[in-house]
Amino acid sequence: MTSTEQLQNLVAIRKLKPEPPDAREFNGLLLAAKRMLPDAELEQLSPHSRFQLAYDAAHSLALAALRWHGYRASDRYIVFQTLPHTLNFPQGKWRLLDNCHQKRNAALYEGAFQEDERLIRELIGVTKDLLAEVEKLSPIFE
Repeated sequence: MTSTEQLQNLVAIRKLKPEPPDAREFNGLLLAAKRMLPDAELEQLSPHSRFQLAYDAAHSLALAALRWHGYRASDRYIVFQTLPHTLNFPQGKWRLLDNCHQKRNAALYEGAFQEDERLIRELIGVTKDLLAEVEKLSPIFE
C-alpha cells in the first residue's frame, strides 16, 4: 500500500482530514521549530524545559510535513505516526517521537516527568533529523 493510500485510510477513519497546504502555516511551523530546537540544547535550562522544547519542535515539524501533504490531524499524536508516509521517516525514529508524546502527556496531565538526559539527547537528535527532512520539501505556492 502506498503512502498516499495509507493517508487516505486515515481520512476514512477520521484521523485525518484533507485541507489544502498553507504556505504561511508551513513556514510558521518550520520557523517555530528552528527557534525552539537550539534552546532545547541549552544545558542551563531544566531537563523538563529542554524536553518540552525539543518535543514541541518535533511536533511542529511533523505537523508541517503533514500539512505540506494537505492533511490536518484529528489528534495530536497522529502527526508522529504519519511520518513514514509524509517523509519516509524511519520506524525507530518516529516511534521515539511517539514515546516522547506519551511521556509529555504523563508529565503534563499527571505531573509524572522523569528526568532522562539520554532521552532528551536522543529526542534532540531525532528532531534535527526531522528538521533536515522537512527542509527538503519543496516550497508551497499559493
